[in-house]
Amino acid sequence: MASIHPISRSDWSEKKAPDLKAFEAMASETLATLPDDLLLRCGHLQISLADYAPDDVLDALSIEDPHDLLGLFEGQGLTEGSDADRTGQMPNRIWLFRRPILDYWAAMDETLGDVVSHVLIHEIGHHFGLSDQDMERIEAAAER
Repeated sequence: MASIHPISRSDWSEKKAPDLKAFEAMASETLATLPDDLLLRCGHLQISLADYAPDDVLDALSIEDPHDLLGLFEGQGLTEGSDADRTGQMPNRIWLFRRPILDYWAAMDETLGDVVSHVLIHEIGHHFGLSDQDMERIEAAAER
């Protein structure tokens, strides 16, 4: 039989799931580790947080389970037109969804900070129109 490491009830009995403010702090820490040239190109990109994606967003994406959407890029990617095309449009926005991220974290062998960073960097990649390989390279640079 496998040995189980004893964990005292006191290790977790007073802890609660991180709230939106804690997620905001983790996202800010991730942004602080990104290369300056990348941050400058983010411009007026907004980062927003919510417990779940709204029902209309889930419906538009044909997502039945709200836990299936960890993050979302809203707007026009930088490769999809010029600045003149964006006049009068809302700024590009990245959404991080707390509850689906927490559920993903609970099922994986990663730190919560790493999961938040991964989702944020992935959505920033959509802002830039980057490939998956580009997103992996940026994430690796952020970890250094």
